[in-house]
Amino acid sequence: MNKTAMRWVLGLALGVAIAFALAWRDRLDAAALQAWVEGAGAAGPVLFMGLYAAATVLLLPGAVVTLAGGALFGPLWGTLWNLIGATVGAALAFLIARHLGADWVARRAGPRLQRLNEGVASEGWRFVAFVRLVPLFPFNLLNYALGLTRISFVTYLLATWVFMLPGALAYTWLGHAGREALSGGDALVRNITIAVSLLAAVALVPRMVRKLRSKPMLEALDLKRELDAGEDVLLLDVRSAAEFSADLGHIAGARNVPLEELPERLAEFEGRKQRPVRLICRTDRRSAQAARLLSEAGFSDALVIRGGMTAWRDHGWAVVGA
Repeated sequence: MNKTAMRWVLGLALGVAIAFALAWRDRLDAAALQAWVEGAGAAGPVLFMGLYAAATVLLLPGAVVTLAGGALFGPLWGTLWNLIGATVGAALAFLIARHLGADWVARRAGPRLQRLNEGVASEGWRFVAFVRLVPLFPFNLLNYALGLTRISFVTYLLATWVFMLPGALAYTWLGHAGREALSGGDALVRNITIAVSLLAAVALVPRMVRKLRSKPMLEALDLKRELDAGEDVLLLDVRSAAEFSADLGHIAGARNVPLEELPERLAEFEGRKQRPVRLICRTDRRSAQAARLLSEAGFSDALVIRGGMTAWRDHGWAVVGA
């Protein structure tokens, strides 16, 4: 059997397994997991981690397994077994996508996958950290999606392990607190308080990650030095056309691309991905949004001008159109 045929067979087998697992997902509950794991005796943790990894690959909800891990093994060992099982499952899904379907998807996805590749490549572990900590991204599908990018397996694996830890700890402790509530344990209030505190902390973590993802801003004085020195800098003013021509005016040589138009006009700047791009608006809020768009599209040197045109005018430097 040739390589292509083997991929089709394996892909079909995986699809059937996922469909079967989703059809029977209602049978995956904490009680069933507890019966299986406790019936395995000393091998219970190994069985549990294997079940967690399989659930991840088969797109089954991981929350039930994570809560069960806390109830079965306690907050500390439960966190470890949960984290290992989830990481192994994430690694398997990543490798399946990379070696089973990456070439096929690459040929058909075209520029869309290329932009994703470039965005992941430009941020590396910071991108993985963000999507692991922000619950807007579905965990199971994301494992397969990242396998289709060019991010290295080691970077993916380490970032997955480290940045899944806060959520794993919080939800494992929640599962432990739930079991304490049912059994009426003496430490019930303490465990519930810890679980709620951990969940609150996890909710704040995405702000930290956004700061890690954001690149440093450039001062208006540094921009002026670059322009005065004649450096190869593309200055994008992302205000509206009306603001660009009036109000605070604009810097000579700036190119006006309103923020709302930027996603559709990225192709115009394809040749600038490895060259300096400077972003300016009235202050720096819209510029920061533009910088994130460019970074996700693979632009490696797109910096926001701190304070925008307001800072530029405060220095008394020349503008056009004011």
